[in-house]
Parts: sequence; C-alpha cells; structure tokens
Amino acid sequence: MSLIEQLGLTALRRLDPERAHGLALKALHSPFAPLTGPVTSPRLATELAGLALPNPVGLAAGFDKNGTAMHPLARAGFGFIELGAITPRPQPGNPKPRLFRLTEDRAAINRFGFNNEGMEAMAARLEARPQGFPIGLNLGANKDSADRAADFATVLTRCGAHLDFATVNVSSPNTEKLRDLQGADALTALLNGVVAARNVLERPIPVFLKIAPDLEAQEIEDIALVARSTGVDAIIATNTTLSRDGLHSLHAGETGGLSGAPLFEKSTRVLARLFRATEGQIPLIGVGGISTAEEAFTKITAGASAVQLYTAMVYHGISLAARIARGLDDILAARGYTHISQAIGTDREAWL
Repeated sequence: MSLIEQLGLTALRRLDPERAHGLALKALHSPFAPLTGPVTSPRLATELAGLALPNPVGLAAGFDKNGTAMHPLARAGFGFIELGAITPRPQPGNPKPRLFRLTEDRAAINRFGFNNEGMEAMAARLEARPQGFPIGLNLGANKDSADRAADFATVLTRCGAHLDFATVNVSSPNTEKLRDLQGADALTALLNGVVAARNVLERPIPVFLKIAPDLEAQEIEDIALVARSTGVDAIIATNTTLSRDGLHSLHAGETGGLSGAPLFEKSTRVLARLFRATEGQIPLIGVGGISTAEEAFTKITAGASAVQLYTAMVYHGISLAARIARGLDDILAARGYTHISQAIGTDREAWL
C-alpha cells in the first residue's frame, strides 16, 4: 500500500462511515487513486459461468451501489465487479446512522435497506460502462413492492442488455422478510421468473444467486436442489450474517448485517457444504472475511471458483484487490499449480 493510500485511509476512518464511503467512491476518480490496471497471468485467468475473468478476485455488491465508479474500479486490479443492489424504483433505505465500523473486529455492520437510485439511473450509467471488463448487477426488490419476486425480473429486463451477469439477492437481512424468499418453493418461483427474463434478452447472461450464511444444513441442500433445477449459473456464498458471536467492538450490538473478518469461518463452512451439495456442478463465489491472498486461497480450496471483497478494503484500501490477486498467483506457483482451477475444492473436507 502506498503512503498516499495509507494517509487517505487514516483520514477516512476519522469520518462517519457512510460519509467516508461516499468520499472513497469520489476519490477513485482522482489522479492519486491506486489504479494498477488489470492483474492477470496464465494461472489466474478464470472461466466462470462462461465469463472470461483476468483473475478470480471480484468486488462484492454494495460498494458501488449506483455504478458511479465502475470506470476506475475496472482498473483497480479486480477480475470482475458487481454493482448494486438496484431496485425498480429509487428508495432511500433505512434511517441513518446505518453503517458502523467495528475496528477491533476488522468488521462492519450495515442496515442500509437497499438504498439506491433505481434501475433507470443505473441503466443510463451502464450504457456508458467500460467495455471488455466483466460487470454484473445485484438485483433487489423494493421494500414496499406488492410483488417482490417480480421486482428482480423487472430490474434484469431493464438493465440486462448492458450486463455480463446478474445476481438474485434474497439474502440481505435489512429488508423485512426478504430472506423468506430463500425457501424452496418461493425461491424456485422467483428464479424461474428471473431466468425467463434472462432468456428473452437479446444477449442472455449468466444468473447468479446470493445466499445467506445463517442457513441450516437442510436449507443448504434445498438451495442446491433449487439452483440446479432452475438453471442458476453460479451461487455467491455468502451475504452478511445476523450472528454476533465473539465480537469486541463498541458497535457490536447494532442491528443489521455483519461483514468482515468474523464472517470468514461461517461463510467458508457454508461454501464447502454447498460445494458438496452441488457436487461441484455449479460454480461458487466465496465471500466473507477475505483480507489476504491466503484467505482467498482457502475459499478456493473450500470450493470457490472465484472470490469477492468488500469490508476488508475499509481497513486495507482499494489496492487490496491487486495485492490479493498477485499473492494468489504466488501461492499457486509455490504449490505447483499451473492453473487456479486445479485448487478448487481440494480442502473442502476440512470445513465439513
């Protein structure tokens, strides 16, 4: 990490977290932003659900909700980025404050509630998106929608022409009863609707499903069956957790979804169980608590074909993506792998 990035992080951490987040997005457009360009190698180049990724280190949804920084983010060392979540109509989200740093735990709690500018604003920005770089969108539902399941397909229909993949997000804990859509029957109906909307796009794209970490073994099995029967192209494991086990920070009692380091073990166990349940037939994307190349490699050996980052950048900067990608390349080389796909799921039993 450069001295300028270190100083910038120190300054941002003195501010209210949500204000700091907004300033960080704006700072990416400055000439001082640590944008290293693509990071790739023959070992890192990844095929994910038909997408060609320069490396398997992605940006998770929530960092750039409205697509205002996708151009610099495409040059920040990521192999792919996911924007959103976006709902059909704009909505303000939950009352502030709604984002909390848990510095002692290297974590964060948020209860944003799908605050975003809506699909029309996103579609307009996507028309001018950077080309030749994989960009996806996290699909959401309006809090007051009469048919939340239909909202996901609505956003995909409006924005799909400009995307490389879309993610169905039924795992946010911050919209009341949204996680109820993870039940087998409701999830099947929802995914069938989204896949049908995808299939009539002029250029059909992969559909991903993002799940919660707070799932029982049978629920994981059910989700795996639904994903296979509906033709989901990949599963993202996982979103934030409602658990507060082992926290030490002042804000540990705040409501919302917990992300960051404390989520690592819980999300990795779900990932490994999902790899077993899907028999490795559906690509998995590992998210939750990754801050080093070694942790990214652990997710891959537990069953992930790719990984995503978010909260760790609060503590380690935007250059973390490039550092993790390069570190992954070094780990693969040191262990004798000629391609990252050879490592997928090789240590899953340790997490079962």
